[in-house]
Amino acid sequence: MRLTAPPTFAHRFLIGHIASFLRANPHFFVSLEVASSEDVIRRIQEDRSDLGLSGVDLTREGIKLTPYRHSEAACAMPKDHELAGLDVIQPEDLHDHPLIALSHRHSRRAQLEKVLTNRRSIPHIVAEVSTSFAAVDLARTGLGVTVINPFPVAQYRSDDVIFRKFASPIEYRTYFVTSDHKPTPAIARAFIRHLRLHTAQTPFTQAT
Repeated sequence: MRLTAPPTFAHRFLIGHIASFLRANPHFFVSLEVASSEDVIRRIQEDRSDLGLSGVDLTREGIKLTPYRHSEAACAMPKDHELAGLDVIQPEDLHDHPLIALSHRHSRRAQLEKVLTNRRSIPHIVAEVSTSFAAVDLARTGLGVTVINPFPVAQYRSDDVIFRKFASPIEYRTYFVTSDHKPTPAIARAFIRHLRLHTAQTPFTQAT
């Protein structure tokens, strides 16, 4: 199976699932390519991948997006952060707090800025990063709070990082990406079932 996924899904989340899938199916072979969401779509279109994962709703000719997970925005911070005692973080709670933001190339950055502006909340942006894993790793150092898609990063953090729901309309959807012009190979269908069955449950994400 030729599998393609962005770094947020590939480096930690998919590695473990690929290993358990191959242990259960030793006659199978998986080739993993790490690429941007645009490249995930392109590789499926060009028949260079059998299956992709994407957290971006990129509708293209010849592509089928099958819903996998649905998440709501969450804040990540160290356990001893002053906001850690709240069950839900409101946008105004971030006012004047150091914030680690996703870079402007992410559409979610504009969504977050709109939410904060509407609530007259002005955090102090101390750093920008390109992945949610990097944002959470920086938050873990005590540099600031970050607002991210908690899937799958919330499953792979140490005990000194906590996640809290962020009260906003920001939502995230994760999709399986396959070709709409030819049948999905049996091994890819088997891997999709494996992921659905073995994806850990958290308060921040639901199966779709």
